[in-house]
Amino acid sequence: MSALEYSPYAADCPSRQLLDRIGDRWSVLTIGSLAGGPLRYSALASRVQGVSQKMLTQTLRALERDGLVTRTVYPEIPPHVEYELTERGRSLRAVLEPLEDWATTHMADVQDSRDAFDAR
Repeated sequence: MSALEYSPYAADCPSRQLLDRIGDRWSVLTIGSLAGGPLRYSALASRVQGVSQKMLTQTLRALERDGLVTRTVYPEIPPHVEYELTERGRSLRAVLEPLEDWATTHMADVQDSRDAFDAR
């Protein structure tokens, strides 16, 4: 199937699953955390504050399945595992970074709008 054959507006299109993955907050934050280079699981968990161990593990597995992250196991005692963005993952980060910047730039205005709405 070519790129032209995928339409997220079609109910049965698999691109909807991909949009769900890349629009998920934990995916966005995990990809952003890996933008600076490979990280061990514990370092990644520290950067993505608030994510549970189960959710981070599920997110990393899903990102690996989609070819956005690689998992490298180093044969040491104890085992040393690192996660890193693939080329595809880095290209997605280039798209997500402006979204993250937009969110942080406009958060104060959005909060003002929420407060005004809630006060009605």
